[in-house]
Amino acid sequence: MKYSAVLGLCMLLAACAHTPVEQPPAQLFSDHLFAAPSERISAKDVFAVSDAMKRYLEAEMADRLLAKGLHKGLIDALYSKNRLRLEYDAEMTRNASQAFEARSGNCLSLVIMTAALAKELGLSVEYHSAFVEPSWSRVGGMYFLSGHVNLTLGGRSTGARTIYDAGELMTVDFLPAAELRGLRTWIIPEETIVAMYMNNRAAESLAGGRLNDAYWWARAALGQDPEFLSAYNTLGVIYLRHGDWPQAEQVLGYVLEREPGNAQALSNLALALEKQGRVAESGVLHRRLAWIEPYPAFHFFDRGLAAMRLGDFKTARDQFAKEVDRDPYYHEFQFWLGVASLRLGDLDEARKHLALAVEYSPTRSDRDVYAAKLERIRSHPAQ
Repeated sequence: MKYSAVLGLCMLLAACAHTPVEQPPAQLFSDHLFAAPSERISAKDVFAVSDAMKRYLEAEMADRLLAKGLHKGLIDALYSKNRLRLEYDAEMTRNASQAFEARSGNCLSLVIMTAALAKELGLSVEYHSAFVEPSWSRVGGMYFLSGHVNLTLGGRSTGARTIYDAGELMTVDFLPAAELRGLRTWIIPEETIVAMYMNNRAAESLAGGRLNDAYWWARAALGQDPEFLSAYNTLGVIYLRHGDWPQAEQVLGYVLEREPGNAQALSNLALALEKQGRVAESGVLHRRLAWIEPYPAFHFFDRGLAAMRLGDFKTARDQFAKEVDRDPYYHEFQFWLGVASLRLGDLDEARKHLALAVEYSPTRSDRDVYAAKLERIRSHPAQ
């Protein structure tokens, strides 16, 4: 965590931590500080199946389901390139019907859409959260830490029980095959999936400056799963951005009582204390955080950007390479490593890393930017 940054806020999206806690105390919420949300916030919408989805199951998928069975027929119809043509796109977290209509979504959105269609077919669904390396992103001075979920489709559900054998189980995951080897997961309830969705929407609203919407999404997430600590951290960040320092302190302290080593909550609490003029207490937390996380997210990346501004492209390349070593799948790290290589005259390395930036881009707009840069470089003659 970049705790030296003025707006170095952080929240956890789709977190891995899921430790037992009691119902959230009412005093953690301050509804009177926020206006009503500008959009509908309802758990019922998350897995709701639209008429278009029902028509797709009944018409376009019917033959495939009969020929291949429910499990394989559903997955083939959704994810074969010549069928629905779904794309990965992390622009926003969509519910089931939105992901279907857009034919795209992030990992969580695609899990939700697949689960909704599977349940419409009468299949049982089991959700998993995965142990993966931390994946950070940054938007407007806020830092986001992403986790990973997948799902397993079981047998036909009769309501009272589910009938299946081991051969009928099929796990659906949206990670590249290489990343799935040895992936460890644990089962999470559907309420946690809904809480993750709402927490993501809170984070996206916050990043877009819609603080009122962000608050109500975070509050709804905690109503779905009071044990989901990430949503408390998001709520703390919302209070910080809203200028409610004591409320932020209270919520973030609640997180640290249950998870004392939570670096995101520590960083945000340090900022809340600093905003209240409690510099000494904030300093204690900063020192504790430095011990827990001596090289926080984007540490080497920011040093690389500073070196680029000074025209020291070799140092920049080396710093970007360190971030790529830590997280090879983050598009910005690959892009800037490619740019630094280009400035050093290494066109092969530049093309390689820009191609990876295109491949790992989370949104269509990012892909378009990187692809255009890559095309310009490819037009250069090899050195």
